Amino acid sequence: MGNSPQYWGLSSCIDLYECDLSLMKDAEAIREFVRLLCDRIKMKRFGETQVVHFGDDPRVNGFSMTQLIETSLVSAHFAEASRAIYLDVFSCAPYDPKDAAEFALNYFKGKRYNLHTVERK
Repeated sequence: MGNSPQYWGLSSCIDLYECDLSLMKDAEAIREFVRLLCDRIKMKRFGETQVVHFGDDPRVNGFSMTQLIETSLVSAHFAEASRAIYLDVFSCAPYDPKDAAEFALNYFKGKRYNLHTVERK
């Protein structure tokens, strides 16, 4: 993966289902998750974690989070109505997507997840 001269980075789409709604609605819990996740996958955070609650449509209402990292970006949307979290991790530094997904699932007390990864070139 990292040996290819055309390889730029790894993008992971992590969809978490049946998560703990109280954690999803807690901005400080989301910020703490970002700190722990970045430490776990060895990504250096750049600037503050942005956590904003919005959405007029009840289907998508919830927090959205962005965190710049020195090697790219971590972002997520927390859909309260469906108790789903859509987490994206993109980095040109190596990390283990399955470990990131399982850590997120455990942190938010979810029941299952879908993981899709793409090598960006």
